[in-house]
Amino acid sequence: MVLLVIKSKEDYFCIKDGEYHKCHIDKASVYPLDKIDTVRSHIDNLIKIGEEDASLYKLTISEEPCNI
Repeated sequence: MVLLVIKSKEDYFCIKDGEYHKCHIDKASVYPLDKIDTVRSHIDNLIKIGEEDASLYKLTISEEPCNI
């Protein structure tokens, strides 16, 4: 599974109610690949408000049974 996320240096972004909040990966907003235009729009908005390091990252997630 591949998902898109917005990252700035070591932080990720959570986008809720039109507001941007820096967070750890476990709270980050993630998007499927078909939402690339939405993600790019968010990045443009972040750059406009001074988050110049905001950039697009691809998360690749694999799934397998865990027998711990």
